[in-house]
Amino acid sequence: MFGISPLGWVHTLSSLPAIPLAIYMLARYGRIVPRSKPGVVYFISMLIGATTVFPVAHQPASYGIGAATILLLLAGYGIGRISRFRRSGKYLETIFLSLTAFLLMVPTVSEILRRVPDGHPLVTDLNSPILLGCQALLFIILIVGLTAQIIHLRRQDRLAAFAPPAEMYAE
Repeated sequence: MFGISPLGWVHTLSSLPAIPLAIYMLARYGRIVPRSKPGVVYFISMLIGATTVFPVAHQPASYGIGAATILLLLAGYGIGRISRFRRSGKYLETIFLSLTAFLLMVPTVSEILRRVPDGHPLVTDLNSPILLGCQALLFIILIVGLTAQIIHLRRQDRLAAFAPPAEMYAE
């Protein structure tokens, strides 16, 4: 079905949970939160999807997207643990993990448009205006989303700076 190999199905089905998890975390927390239960499942789903792209990829760009996704994923999940990046770590973590979601969505949208409906896909050419328009829209969403996330983090930092210390409330 859809011309997808068994390994291609493993790749596709393992990557799919990352999409609703990213949407959930963005809606709930304003960013992808790596040290949460959904964040851990997102990491596993993305890692499996990014590593399985190498044996199933047909386009040279897929290898670059897979490698970039793995690097950004590892950086996003690791940067928060490095004490040297205290405050900026949260910003870098947010940027890196948002980029992983973007790198997941670009080929996802491309593959859907090139395979659905089965036998008569909406797009047959990688230079199709529909596909290029969808990719441009994803890029705009990335820019607007990152801007909103950075503003949200800055507001949180400002509020935390004026909040009384937690020790005041300890009994």
